[in-house]
Amino acid sequence: MRLVHFGHSCVLVDTGTARLLFDPGTWSTGFEQVTGLDAVLITHHHPDHLDTARLPDLLAGNPDARLYSAEELEGATPARPGDVLTVAGASVHVVDAPHEQIHPAVEVPVNVGYLVDHGAFYHPGDSLTVPAQRVDVLAAPTAGPWMKLSEAADFLAAVGPRVAVPIHEAILARTDLYYRVLAGTAPEGTEFRVLPRGESVEL
Repeated sequence: MRLVHFGHSCVLVDTGTARLLFDPGTWSTGFEQVTGLDAVLITHHHPDHLDTARLPDLLAGNPDARLYSAEELEGATPARPGDVLTVAGASVHVVDAPHEQIHPAVEVPVNVGYLVDHGAFYHPGDSLTVPAQRVDVLAAPTAGPWMKLSEAADFLAAVGPRVAVPIHEAILARTDLYYRVLAGTAPEGTEFRVLPRGESVEL
């Protein structure tokens, strides 16, 4: 098995028989040049996992690739928990892996995990759900507004793969999402205000 990480949650997996691209999102770069794909698999519809602007060109360059999505998406085959997808000789189990809670006031989309070839590779999306099968290579979320570092460590320990490849790392350089959640959940009468660095501000 060979992997290519295009940043954040986008990973290309070549099983030897199938070329599978997971979560081509807005914070990933270079995936739009990939050809010869057998499938594009979307764990959920957050923009950092699904770039709807670049997806049509990706699919146009891969006319034989089938698109799978946990939620309704034009041109996509539904991927429901319990489904077993057969793609170019590879089997992909769709895992019931709900999106982790960001905050009770923040709605989250439907999320599934994808388990390739009975545990050879596992992509959980934005979930810390541990699959029943043993995992050889894990795409391990490292940071997010829905997790603590200790939870990432606990997830890694619970899965216990031979190899863990960090994903969902681009968010470590993106404070805007954290600030948006904090501003949106601040109590009435509280202003969440980001100060410009090095400038004096009257508060």
